[in-house]
Amino acid sequence: MILYHGSNVIVDQPKLIQQNRFLDFGFGFYTTTNKIQAVSFADKVTKRRRSGQKAVSIYEIDEAVAFSECSILRFAEPNEAWLDFVSDNRSGNYEGKSYDFIFGPVANDDVYRTFTLYTAGVLTKEQTLDQLKIKKLYNQLVLTSEKELAYLRFVGTVPEEEF
Repeated sequence: MILYHGSNVIVDQPKLIQQNRFLDFGFGFYTTTNKIQAVSFADKVTKRRRSGQKAVSIYEIDEAVAFSECSILRFAEPNEAWLDFVSDNRSGNYEGKSYDFIFGPVANDDVYRTFTLYTAGVLTKEQTLDQLKIKKLYNQLVLTSEKELAYLRFVGTVPEEEF
């Protein structure tokens, strides 16, 4: 499996860095199988940090090996379990089981608006899930510890002309 990580620097040796905000799948190193999403994230990170240059690092992972040797939580679609999991993580209230890998839809900017209406109590869970079904959702694979980072093999970067 090919994975991408968008940032304001090239990340040839991934590491876990404590965030100052709560993310969809909690603490970890976030990647995606979607190059366009990674490029978009690199742009956002570079603007937010006001330093560095857009960079998308590329990795290979032998998913058959990694996923068989580690625990994985997989969400095939934005369903009720996904919504509860993301809501709990984003609010900093997740207290469930820990997983080595977490894979599933990402709540991108468009989805984030729907998600905000849900967490504010404007939309019900059912209305939120209905709205999410009509949106194009990208994916993310989060590696939650140093052990899992060892499964990634850095293979290069996306050329600047592809940004």
